[in-house]
Amino acid sequence: MTVVLAIAGILLIAAAVITAYRLLDGPSTLDRLVAMDTILAVSMCGLAVWSVYSLDTTIVPAIVALSLVSFVGSVSVARFRVRDE
Repeated sequence: MTVVLAIAGILLIAAAVITAYRLLDGPSTLDRLVAMDTILAVSMCGLAVWSVYSLDTTIVPAIVALSLVSFVGSVSVARFRVRDE
């Protein structure tokens, strides 16, 4: 089980690095918004992997709070970024 968690952690780090490149180099605001959502999703997955590894369930409310903040932030930025016709 530890090997699976280590592989998951390595893959999440690789995903975060690739997404950070898109966040810094994104040609538009919406590309950066998608990259930020992806980084937050990868962070939530990383917290979940850590929670499984450490057998600590007190991190779960932090994951839920992070998902709510991510959703509200994405909707608000998309709402103000897109022009009303």
